[in-house]
Amino acid sequence: MEIIGVIIAGIIIGVLGKFVAPGDKDNIPLWLTILCGIGGVIIGWFIYTAFGGNGSAGIDWVRWIVAIVVAAILVIIASTVTGRNTARRV
Repeated sequence: MEIIGVIIAGIIIGVLGKFVAPGDKDNIPLWLTILCGIGGVIIGWFIYTAFGGNGSAGIDWVRWIVAIVVAAILVIIASTVTGRNTARRV
């Protein structure tokens, strides 16, 4: 059940990460955005616990903010690496 939760959270966090990323990052496909979101959830959780985060009762907002920031960084990296340019050349 945790795998399904990570996938669902990855979809949401990936879209939020794409929204938060600076510039025009709409040039990566949806599947890559979802992978960035899943990576953001997993890596963000490790970063959160490495800095002493132990969760709290209810929703742990700091952990989700860290996941969104990590996903945004992954979206920027994926956009740069794939190099898909949507601008027209004249």
